Amino acid sequence: MSQRGSDVAEVATGLSNSLRRAGLVTSVSATLDFARALALVDVARPESVFYAGQACFCRSAEDGEIYAATFWAFFSSLRQTLPGGRLTTLPPTPTGSPPLRPAGAGDPGADRDGDGDDESIVTRVAYSASERLRAKDFSLMTDDERAEASRLIYALRRVSPTRPGRRATRSAGGAGALDVRATVRGALTHGGDPVTLSRRSRSRRPRPLVLVLDVSGSMDQYARAMLRFAHATVLAHPRVEVFTLGTRCTRVTRSLHWRDGDGALARVAAVAPDFEGGTRLGACLATFNQEFGLGGVARGAVVVVSSDGWDRGEPDELAEQMARLSRVANRVIWVNPLKVSPGYEPLARGMAAALPYVDDFVSGHSLAALEELARVMAR
Repeated sequence: MSQRGSDVAEVATGLSNSLRRAGLVTSVSATLDFARALALVDVARPESVFYAGQACFCRSAEDGEIYAATFWAFFSSLRQTLPGGRLTTLPPTPTGSPPLRPAGAGDPGADRDGDGDDESIVTRVAYSASERLRAKDFSLMTDDERAEASRLIYALRRVSPTRPGRRATRSAGGAGALDVRATVRGALTHGGDPVTLSRRSRSRRPRPLVLVLDVSGSMDQYARAMLRFAHATVLAHPRVEVFTLGTRCTRVTRSLHWRDGDGALARVAAVAPDFEGGTRLGACLATFNQEFGLGGVARGAVVVVSSDGWDRGEPDELAEQMARLSRVANRVIWVNPLKVSPGYEPLARGMAAALPYVDDFVSGHSLAALEELARVMAR
């Protein structure tokens, strides 16, 4: 690898690790984006590097404060190790952000070997609460951990599922079918020579997304996490509908348009009187199919059903309604937090009846599982 490529990779990874230790959620994709940005911006101008990293790593004003302080500390400790002409000066301190000392400044021997003559940086292995929290089951979290998990749920990367549009648009990179008319029009400006071949391809449009969430007592903390996930999805995607299932089917999309997360969940609890009650999955899905799904919101949509499968109703009714739903939906995804349990088998009557009509069967017990769910939804 060239010296430039090595520097870019080391700087991008080092800053990402520093931000993660400071409490900022950084993803692999954001780190790769920053590495690509380092190869494009003028690295002799530190403000360019500063704003490139800000665009890659920051999602809110709070993230910006953590990023500014960490960036200052990271590059002040790194500047002696970089080759001449590469990021050898500090970026400007953002207005209103007090400069912080580099990590370990109060302990001169914490980050360096020897008595200070050796300038090589020693990477500190730090405990990451966010990484540990990603794998922890929602039902085992403390109240403080649930609050932090709720914040991290809103930071999950979400990509809308798409479908081919009816219209064709101009495509770049030589992809798509030849557009004869556009090619001829372009040739007229070059004396009749078709210098450029124009092409067109089918446009992509957002596919409808429907989340049907079991809020019965057996789901408990999982239902609250899924409602947070649904709220963040409603705010992020243009075509999302959300319903709750318990002893009845309730449409709660309008309640989740409230931007404050706690306020949105309180509104859902107010309009869904069966919250933390019993479960009648078959009857509720029958109501969903008849009143909302088959003729409207579920047709051609990606439908996500979140439930542990415990049902007081008849399994034959649930199987019939799942079969009807699978015939009109583009895909049906079932989220069951019990799936991750060692030796789990879908022995519950409701789960066994529904599984033949499910395209993707995933767990939703943790933050990492919700990340996987977001990826499956975007396929």
